[in-house]
Amino acid sequence: MTRQSLDKSVSEGSTERIVPERCLSLTVRGPWGHFRRVEGNIVKQTYRIIPRTTIAGLLAAVLGIGRDEYYDLFGPDASAVAIEPVRELRTVNMPMNTLSTAAGDLTSLNGRGKISIKLPDPTNLRQQHNYEVLVEPAYRIDVWLSDADRFEELASMLDAGKSHYVPSLGLSEHLADIEFHGVFDIEPIDEGAERVEIDSAVPGGFDDVIMDAGHRCQIEESPAFMTADQGGRTTTAFTTYAYNPDAGPLTVSGADAARVGDRTVVFV
Repeated sequence: MTRQSLDKSVSEGSTERIVPERCLSLTVRGPWGHFRRVEGNIVKQTYRIIPRTTIAGLLAAVLGIGRDEYYDLFGPDASAVAIEPVRELRTVNMPMNTLSTAAGDLTSLNGRGKISIKLPDPTNLRQQHNYEVLVEPAYRIDVWLSDADRFEELASMLDAGKSHYVPSLGLSEHLADIEFHGVFDIEPIDEGAERVEIDSAVPGGFDDVIMDAGHRCQIEESPAFMTADQGGRTTTAFTTYAYNPDAGPLTVSGADAARVGDRTVVFV
């Protein structure tokens, strides 16, 4: 699949959104978060809504699955994810002094008979970059995996408060706290409903969002799916989200929504 919008691929009939029968639900939060936007800029800007690909990487870290080994598990036909910001989305610009981690700037540290590791040379001059950082981000995430064994393993790990790798919100220094809420049955909602209040971000832009004076609405497009290739990995599809930056609901018509507990969400 070449790079394309997931919403476009849905409209072309090549990808269908899945509304599963059950999902596990968790909240990830932390003091800081940074989900770097793919477009280059002097200021490293962040997505406001944690990208679906970042959620896949975070949950793969919980399961102990290595980089470039989990993309099929979270593929469009094998998974469904709904994302709900549960705290106001706000950012600050934060300058950081960094060392280059390019291959040519790494030095090898090799103790005799020990595993060799490469680290940035601490004697090199630092480069200052401006990062746009999310302040106290928090997201409620509902996840379904078609791989029943992995689904149960993930639920068991989250319920026990365990993780193979340290979970983070984008950058490794932005540590994440995970709160597991349990496994929930999913009840689909009639697509013909004229007005539905959606708690999660709404995939597909805001064509179906009913604007009112009480709710703000913003929009952004972020990576949704990846595949492994010879160079490592490639983003294969993006999705566009409409969301309320104040962490409130959006009123939508004709949404492909579902009930999870006492909340209404849209999976992608």
